[in-house]
Amino acid sequence: MAAASLIKAPVGQSPRVVGRGGGVVRCSLQGAVVGGRAEWQSSCAVLSSKVAALGASHSVNGHVVPAVPLPTADGPGPVLDLVPVSSVNGGGVAKNLPQPLRISDLSPAPMHGSQLRVAYQGVPGAYSEKAAGKAYPGCDAIPCDQFEVAFQAVELWIADRAVLPVENSLGGSIHRNYDLLLRHRLHIVGEVQLPVHHCLMALPGVRKECLTRVISHPQALAQCEHTLTRMGLNVVREAFDDTAGAAEYVAANGLRDTAAIASSRAAELYGMEVLADGIQDDCGNVTRFVMLAREPIVPRTDRPFKTSIVFAHDKEGTSVLFKVLSAFAFRDISLTKIESRPHRHRPIRLVDDANVGTAKHFEYMFYIDFQASLAEPRAQNALAEVQEYTSFLRVLGSYPMDMTPMTAGSSSTITSPPSST
Repeated sequence: MAAASLIKAPVGQSPRVVGRGGGVVRCSLQGAVVGGRAEWQSSCAVLSSKVAALGASHSVNGHVVPAVPLPTADGPGPVLDLVPVSSVNGGGVAKNLPQPLRISDLSPAPMHGSQLRVAYQGVPGAYSEKAAGKAYPGCDAIPCDQFEVAFQAVELWIADRAVLPVENSLGGSIHRNYDLLLRHRLHIVGEVQLPVHHCLMALPGVRKECLTRVISHPQALAQCEHTLTRMGLNVVREAFDDTAGAAEYVAANGLRDTAAIASSRAAELYGMEVLADGIQDDCGNVTRFVMLAREPIVPRTDRPFKTSIVFAHDKEGTSVLFKVLSAFAFRDISLTKIESRPHRHRPIRLVDDANVGTAKHFEYMFYIDFQASLAEPRAQNALAEVQEYTSFLRVLGSYPMDMTPMTAGSSSTITSPPSST
């Protein structure tokens, strides 16, 4: 017995299909021109196969999908769009074409707010996560296992911004990120300074006398060395990838003889108990983070700005560096940082001298931060003079300075970023 039969309707009405159980399915032949018997039979075949598919169960990936109940004569039936006869005769089947781009697809990422995706290195509870929340309140923070991954997340449009540390008031510069700033083409669009507030934490119920080791980031261990000694803890210090990761590791493995040094937020996230709060040796422990984006911001003069550059020179002697620094001094531009890093592509320069032989000199890249906006003529003139002395010069960014007032122990007043909506 046929699965369905097609009943011709009067002119101006859609034909009806009588399916199993007497249900009637109306079909629309819009776009199809039925001119002859062969075409009419083709339409019947296509429509019958559609009705049979509605009324029969089938299997998908080994699972039986129940049959869709056909409508009865008492209720309206679904409208089935027939494939135009021209497509059937040509042997083709209508396919889903790609949708055109909409104006919303081309809209730029928001400059601020809850929709902004910010990459940081570490796991939830890391100080970098708190810095991301301070830089972009309400952002969607994206944890990355390495600094390199955070850079790539922004370059590949997985994230809109990245917030990464570049220096600490006790540990000094984070050289890895200075090298990555040169390797990648991201721009510094802001900075944020975050006071560091360390906590000693362990699993609930563990006493300090039962501890045999403490794990954390190497800088965190060094920043709490004297405090741990004054506490009388006879423990082994072991380095870990990051502070929050150390807390997560202790909690995940149920280590009752191991404590971690991390933030209070990490203790809350991983169910740890804080044994001692504020164990950093220096209350003025501050880490500076930079905010990175794919595009630079427009420099302004209505608020304090900072500009970061990197340069190299291929001439001998130290007179070139002196001339570069003089270009800023003569224009009363204050330098806030100068950092040298080995030149990766040309680490050593050989100098031949007939009298003394061959000398080897290390080649360096110099990173400088100065307090001025690129919108100021004095900064533009200074960089124009610097370019005359150097073989390579690149502006990493001109951005607003972080003017947030900080006092000892103020980290407790910085709220963690709210959850994204």
